[in-house]
Amino acid sequence: MKCVVIAAGYATRLGELTKNFPKPLLKIGENTILGRMLDDIDQIPEIDEHIIITNHKFAGIFEDWKKDLHYTKPITIVDDGTETNDTRLGAVCDLLFAMEKLHIDDDLLVVAADNLLFFSFQEFVDFAKQKQTSCIMCHEQPSIEKLQRTGVVELDADNKVLGMEEKPQVPKSHWAVPPFYIYNKKDLDLVRHSVENGCGKDAPGNLAHYMVEHTTMHAWPMSAGRFDIGSLDTYYEAVEKYGK
Repeated sequence: MKCVVIAAGYATRLGELTKNFPKPLLKIGENTILGRMLDDIDQIPEIDEHIIITNHKFAGIFEDWKKDLHYTKPITIVDDGTETNDTRLGAVCDLLFAMEKLHIDDDLLVVAADNLLFFSFQEFVDFAKQKQTSCIMCHEQPSIEKLQRTGVVELDADNKVLGMEEKPQVPKSHWAVPPFYIYNKKDLDLVRHSVENGCGKDAPGNLAHYMVEHTTMHAWPMSAGRFDIGSLDTYYEAVEKYGK
């Protein structure tokens, strides 16, 4: 299984802090946002490589960061060639770009690079092995307002995904979907042809939504929380809460 980190965005909501520096490499205490995530993922036996997709503007910074790491699994940095937010490929196209460039034909753990997690991805990998399908994560979200700004899934008693909506005005459940996914090797042809068949390009949730409509998927309810770093306020809050 390959770990694919989507890190090609420009984090414009963080202003000057990320104008010339990638958000995933911002410090939280002695570690980076991305480093905290990879510390966990690197310990998963099924993972044999970390693939980080970034843009041309930040690729050199990621390469320099990589030099000081001592993970047990190799790290590959993929440069998608873009240099501005206006020319970005979008998360789904970045994944397809890396799959084609590296000839990837393995199970994939696909993760966004701007979250602090309070559980291990090993639990997610074990769940996917048990279900033998591609999988997404979910968590209970009581706020209708927040559900209207994210992906929302309906599940059966076995956690099979019955349907998924992006930013629904009238959510059909309280199960929200964070940006963490497992795509099985047997489903990679669906992934490869997703955009040409109408899948949205920008958010990683677009691909999950497309896949739910074309193959069997299950959803793992997160065993603990996460902290999404999406703005300057949430970054400084994360530093204050978790950087001590």
